[in-house]
Amino acid sequence: MELINPTLNMDNPKRVFDLAYRQILSFPDLPMFAYKSAGQWQMVSSRDFLEEVCAISKGLIALDVKPGDKVGLVAESRYEWHVVDFAIQQIGAVTVAVYPNITDADYQFIFNDAEIRLCIASDKTLYQRICNLVDSIYSLKYVFAINKFAESRHWKELADLGRAVSNSQLDDLRDAVQAHDLATLIYTSGTTGKPKGVMLTHLNLLSCVFAAREVTPLQTNSKALTFLPPCHAYERMVIYTYFYIGITVYIAEGLEHIGQNIKDVKPHIMTAVPRIMEKLFENIMKTGSNLPDFKKKLFDWAITLAEQFDPTGETNGFFYKQKLSIARRLILNKFHAALGGNLVTVVSGSASLQPRIIRVLLAARNPIYEGYGLTEASPLIAVNFYNRGVRVGTVGNAVKGVEIKLASDGEILVKGSNVMAGYYNNPEATAEVLKDGWLYTGDIGKWINNDYLKIIDRKKEMFKISGGKYIVPQPIETKLVESAFIEQAMVVGESMKYASAFIVPNYASLKEWARENAPTVVDLPKQQFLYSPAIYKRINQEVKLANKHFGNWEQIKKITILPQEFTIENGALTPTLKMKRREIMKKYQHEFEQMYN
Repeated sequence: MELINPTLNMDNPKRVFDLAYRQILSFPDLPMFAYKSAGQWQMVSSRDFLEEVCAISKGLIALDVKPGDKVGLVAESRYEWHVVDFAIQQIGAVTVAVYPNITDADYQFIFNDAEIRLCIASDKTLYQRICNLVDSIYSLKYVFAINKFAESRHWKELADLGRAVSNSQLDDLRDAVQAHDLATLIYTSGTTGKPKGVMLTHLNLLSCVFAAREVTPLQTNSKALTFLPPCHAYERMVIYTYFYIGITVYIAEGLEHIGQNIKDVKPHIMTAVPRIMEKLFENIMKTGSNLPDFKKKLFDWAITLAEQFDPTGETNGFFYKQKLSIARRLILNKFHAALGGNLVTVVSGSASLQPRIIRVLLAARNPIYEGYGLTEASPLIAVNFYNRGVRVGTVGNAVKGVEIKLASDGEILVKGSNVMAGYYNNPEATAEVLKDGWLYTGDIGKWINNDYLKIIDRKKEMFKISGGKYIVPQPIETKLVESAFIEQAMVVGESMKYASAFIVPNYASLKEWARENAPTVVDLPKQQFLYSPAIYKRINQEVKLANKHFGNWEQIKKITILPQEFTIENGALTPTLKMKRREIMKKYQHEFEQMYN
């Protein structure tokens, strides 16, 4: 078994797992991973990583896992996830990357649909959940756990079993894997019904890696911090790109430790989803609101100025730039320092990020680039290039090797080597989205300045009110949550006379406001507080401010305040933090009807 493959094309690897072998040749002294153990960052070389990968690969062979077999991987962001992923891939088997926070019903459906024979889960809870489903999953034979605990099969047993497998057996299987072979199944998060298994080949994934390299301003020996789950196509492709460039991947301990991990690592690059960036921004604003009067006024002035920042320089004149220079020295530079002080790139994807947040972070010299992709496109489609200028409110330009066009109704169509092979076991769904070589994304877009793509909304989420006018929820929801008092919003009203909205308030911000403006409600229990007339009126004022940005037919006429946040745990969000509109509507059908009675 050779850890150095002399036939490997250094510039053009053909299989995803080639990226690890390439590291030994290209960056022999570079730590491939770092993770926290016993309070210390542990560095892992590419050679050590590959030795673990090969040991697990041989264990899978010993259990008769064959090329094309599906192996489940259910774990949060952790070093072992990547070991298992490459171990599966390099014997020609298929990694079925499953979110650790879905329902048992989804596990049962996915495991049966993919015909998973063997599964590796991270912790005791996940291991026991999957073991409890064994009787209802006809193909599943083996379940292993990454964490060690009683009454489980530990994943290192695979390495012990693999000692009986020869190196030549592994070499033969690895060498037989081709670029067009299936590398992974990723099940979509199910916003519109049952999950669908997206089939991605090695070529699909690597085409995005090569395209991402073109738009990433970082070089070898940089540091990346990852905290999003690698079962998400977006984070997974980004991490593969880190391998290709030669960037050490620091694995965060979890979202609750992200602030400390940023201080420890001082990363040059990290990725995020809008919900996380919104929370970060809320913390910044909360810090500002607690400053003494003079400093608070200075903070508010700097934020207001930053909200007008135009990264193209087309609308910010000489006097604006002078004021921004002062605001940076006094206030905004602290934001950059709070994110480690070394950031060259923050990439935001998965959903739309508020333009206001992007402008403030860019003004504070935090280079945030919004992009666009779909799991079905492996996932990269477009991004704001660091060397082409950023257009706030757009997702930038098509990346190298990807062609984009808009259908007559504005639907975004995509063509390129990144487009999936189809949906597993689902030819009908495949035929709906793959037509004449084009992927029909289901997203509605328009061009800004001819080649900057702006996402308007999901085609299936647009709806008509009874007057025949279309309502596009996403831009309205984005504007609503710009308010410091609104945490989440969902626009509703299909076939009704007007649009309404479910509003999840920002409880902490409203409590702070009420201390001075509505002291009689401050000490009420949460639900009574949120339903009080004073709070309803305050929220309604914020809705009216947002309404000014939209046509009369688009404006929110009525609201319902919901005391419970939309979360993954209560079934309102997908694992990628998108709203499950159908589930939310089902849960709040009575409240919906009340708005129209």
